Order: sequence, then C-alpha cells, then structure tokens
Amino acid sequence: MPARAALARLDALHTGLTRIALDGGDLAGIAAEVGRVLAVGVAVTSTDGRERASALDDDERRLLTEHDLVDPTGRLRVERIGAGGLAVGGGEARTLRVAAGGQNLARLVCVRRDARLTPDDVHALERAAGVAALLITREEAVTAVETKYQGDFLRDLLLRRTADPAYVAEHADTFGWDLRRPMVVVSAELDAGDDPVTAEQRRAFQKRFAAAWRQVCAGLGEGIPTVDFSSEVVTLLPVTDGDGTPPGHDVVRRAVTAVAGDKGGGRRPFSAGVSRPVSDVDALPGAYGQARRAVEVGRRMGGGGGTTFFDRLGLHRLLALVPDRAELTSFVRDALGPLAEQTEEAAELRETLKVLLDTNFNVAEAARLQFFHYNTMRYRVSKLERLLGPLSTDPNLRLDVAVALQAMRIGN
Repeated sequence: MPARAALARLDALHTGLTRIALDGGDLAGIAAEVGRVLAVGVAVTSTDGRERASALDDDERRLLTEHDLVDPTGRLRVERIGAGGLAVGGGEARTLRVAAGGQNLARLVCVRRDARLTPDDVHALERAAGVAALLITREEAVTAVETKYQGDFLRDLLLRRTADPAYVAEHADTFGWDLRRPMVVVSAELDAGDDPVTAEQRRAFQKRFAAAWRQVCAGLGEGIPTVDFSSEVVTLLPVTDGDGTPPGHDVVRRAVTAVAGDKGGGRRPFSAGVSRPVSDVDALPGAYGQARRAVEVGRRMGGGGGTTFFDRLGLHRLLALVPDRAELTSFVRDALGPLAEQTEEAAELRETLKVLLDTNFNVAEAARLQFFHYNTMRYRVSKLERLLGPLSTDPNLRLDVAVALQAMRIGN
C-alpha cells in the first residue's frame, strides 16, 4: 500500500476513534470502527480471552474455531495467538495488549481472512488499543464506585443488617436486581496456589475473577446480583429446573463451567459453594451461611477446585448445622478417644477403622484393601476394640465412631 494511502487510513481511524471516545462511546464502537477502516475482524477481550465487545462475522469466528483458538465456553485462546501474529488459513490472527499505567487491562484481537497484517495495520491497531485503554479505565472507575455500593448493600442483606423491605426493594430495583424469584446463593473463592504471590498480584487475580463472574452471569440472564467481597465472589443465581437435576444445579454448573473455561489464559482454579434454593429475601442470610459452609467442607473433602452443593452434603450437611463447634470437637474426642490425637499411629488406626466401617467389618475384605495379612488385621481389630469398645458387635457404637470420623475430617 502506498505510504500516502496508509497514512490517510491511519488518520481516518484516529479521527473515528477520537470521536467515539469524546462522544462517550464504548468498546463495541471501537471494534466496529477498527474493523470498518482496516477491513478486519476485531474483538476486545479480557486479559484471559473473555469477549467484551466484538465486530467479528461468522466466517471470521469459524476461522478461529477451525484453528482451535476458541475454547468450548467461547473464550478466545489469546495465549495461543500471541503478539507476533499467527497464520490462520490464508490470513492472520494477532493479539495486542491493552494497557495503561503498566497494568494489563484487556486484549485486542484482530483477524484477517485473506492476507497478513502489514506494519501499518499493526501501528493502527496499537492506536486503537490505546483508545480502548482510555475507555476501559473510565469504565472501571465508574464500575468501582457502583460495585462498592452494591457490595455494601448485598453484604448487609446477607448478614441480616437490613430489615426494611421497602428499602431492600428500592435498592434492588435501582441496581436492576431481581430478588423476587427463587434463587441459590453461590460463594466462589480462588484457591491458594503453590507459588507465592504478592498482595498486588492477589488483588489482580481477584479483580479478574470477579469480572469473569459478572460477565458470565450477565450472559445467563437479567437481574442477577454478582458482587466482589474482596476474598470471594457472591452471586444469586435464579433457580431453574435442569434435565433431571435438582433445582438450581443446572444453572450453577453452567456458570462454573463458563468461568473456569479450559484453564487457559491464566485462569486460576477456584472452589464454589452453593446453598439450598430460597424463595424470599428473608432467607438469604441462612442461604449465604450454607454456601460458605459448602465451600469450607468441599475444600476439606476434595482439596479445592470443586463445586459443593449444600443439599448434597449428606451427613456433612447435618454436621455443618451444629452451631457449637466446641461441642462437635468434644463429641469427636469422646467417640474416638486416643484415635482423635494428631499422631501417626492414631492416623493409621483411623484409616483402618474407616476401611472396616466401609466393608461392614468384613475382616478379610478390609485386610485385602489395606494389603495386610489376615492375622494382622485381626490384631488391629482387637486393638481398636480395646480402645473404643465392641465395634464388631455394637451397631450403635459403629455409628458413633463413623459420624465422629466424618466430623473430624471436615473439622480439621
């Protein structure tokens, strides 16, 4: 392309983007203007590839999908595209950082089907990324104030600090929230990683995590409250009946799957807890407590990275409702005696006891599962009965120690 034509096109793009910024335009306007002037497909995504605005036609989306650049949840795999450009068919896909003040804000993804991008094109895209950074910075400043106000209100609601129904209804309507339908409370927390992170990195992870939940929930329907509580994200998902699943489970699994994606793009693992369905605002504090407890139990049982439904906790659901944790600890000590101690020998005996309970005290089967000689298992059974009582003949005693083992598992 002659230098004069390239310069004219760059000037036209700069003029168009400036007009969009001054007129209070949005990211969709930027994507459309860049796509029109440069004859390319454009998407503005989060730093990990969640689409925020785009001007991509069906052929351009199909091209990205054919080259495995879109994950099953629709996330663009920006980590595979790169800033140096990637050949797709007879054209190219490229991603550029959208940054301000040294902070990554988003990604600008560009696709051209039939030719590679020229240096002039890349220069124009860099200009567009700069304008996008200005708009995102402005949006985030406004969003920060709104989410702070929304977070304070929802926290008061979940902690039963707000009792006036008229006040609740007025503020919920102001935020565009629908609290007049059956819903479940979801509490989601990022899991701690093995590598140490700074406080700044942790805040950045949490900010991106909360943004992902807000974006996913906005796609699930209108009026869904989604708030960042600094260390957790809380959302109130509407209850829908899934195909053969309990109420609320289907929509939760869709939300969690969309937020998690394929773990690419720097996504962090997280744990989620889900309350039982509730039908009115007065029941939200109890539901929030259930969601929080489900997260805690799920982490203790599975080590993190999972979704735990309070109504699927079984026995743990009852244990979670015991208000006096000291009383639960006392029950464990009374039922397990020396086996409640934090020693290697006690831990080995607890494991043997668990296997025996799982096999209904079938000594031969328990010995096989623990790779013990039959006589060794008989000796262990005798030792357990000396410490705890006639386990092999007293079903009530077996029930007590079985419950105590589960209480100890979720209480440690």
